Amino acid sequence: MALVNEHYLQLSANYLFADIAKKVNAYKVSHPQKHVISLGIGDVTQPLCPAVINAMHKAVDEMAVKATFRGYGPERGYDFLREAIIKNDFTPRGIHIDPNEVFVNDGAKSDTGNFQEVVRWDNSVAVTDPVYPVYIDSNAMIGRCGTFEKGKWSSLTYLPCTDDNKFIPQIPDHRVDMIYLCYPNNPTGTVLTKDELKKWINYAIKNDSLILYDAAYEAYIRDEKIPHSIYEIRGAKKVAIEFHSYSKTAGFTGVRCGYTIVPKDVTATTLDGKQRISLNQLWDRRQSTKFNGTSYISQRAAEAIYTPEGKEQTKATINYYMTNAKIMRESLTKLGFKVYGGENAPYLWVKTPDGTDSWKFFEQLLFGASVVCTPGVGFGPSGEGFIRLTSFGDREDCYEAMQRIANWIGSK
Repeated sequence: MALVNEHYLQLSANYLFADIAKKVNAYKVSHPQKHVISLGIGDVTQPLCPAVINAMHKAVDEMAVKATFRGYGPERGYDFLREAIIKNDFTPRGIHIDPNEVFVNDGAKSDTGNFQEVVRWDNSVAVTDPVYPVYIDSNAMIGRCGTFEKGKWSSLTYLPCTDDNKFIPQIPDHRVDMIYLCYPNNPTGTVLTKDELKKWINYAIKNDSLILYDAAYEAYIRDEKIPHSIYEIRGAKKVAIEFHSYSKTAGFTGVRCGYTIVPKDVTATTLDGKQRISLNQLWDRRQSTKFNGTSYISQRAAEAIYTPEGKEQTKATINYYMTNAKIMRESLTKLGFKVYGGENAPYLWVKTPDGTDSWKFFEQLLFGASVVCTPGVGFGPSGEGFIRLTSFGDREDCYEAMQRIANWIGSK
């Protein structure tokens, strides 16, 4: 008989956002007259910019003509997009990236979840806490996390990020093989300086560790002193893999495209310690076997983001969301909430009043104001006592949600 992978049985029954959707749908059924405003799930609401739409139309037209029709594309991605990525995202920051270090994907979520396949199942893992659930769940699926007991995985090293330490993760006091970092951070919306990132690079070099760095929200950085790429730090190309996404940068949540940088200098050793293997080589082999490449239409759409028109239009959309974040941050602060993030990221991390637990406050906000948030504890034990809000809504809904919350707080 076929035997199930029992590591899956350790996972919670539903992904965090599936649980939220279930609770919200139940509320809608019992309160059909209520207009629910979601500030919870981080999906975008503004349409694709004209430069992207025009590029997609042109690509579709090409697919209708035999001379310009495209079949299977290169697994790493088309040269036109990889060259645009290097020219626009890295060269201006003084970072040298070889084209064969760029792997175009169908969104950062896939690669952040799949990259752990190319290293041994018994590698130790450290995660910032709270953390994007995919990092933990994908490692749990392969058996790296141990057992889930009392809200924690037994084999994980948690790096608490709280208001007490200003959301700056502390370097572990022991060696770990793999470290997940995400900056600007999801869910807290906080950032790390170059000096803080340098500490992690030094740790990884000293301990022969691998850093998996999620830079999905780098386009939202406003502070010129904050790095957009971990490769701005000397030595990072020896120890770090970096993930990028166009989902929130350019509204590609429904188009699906992003990329991963796998430097040729990043290696891992065989069990006997006699060989160092290039992870670039292994990832290329993995992608060639399990991934047929991102669609030509999506890649032409992504290329258009880097045109002068695309840059201007994309920046305007990002500014729209960050204005929402400012409105929310200022409104909630005036209401007495302690708010983090929302300045270099589209997420706000809000402390619940009077020590209310996350899920309880989620329900209070839903029933009291018909506004949806994300319970912080869903991102890990250090998320208890917080909620996450996103700025990806419409401006009218943003204003309306803040007014509803103000009315709700005033009526308590």
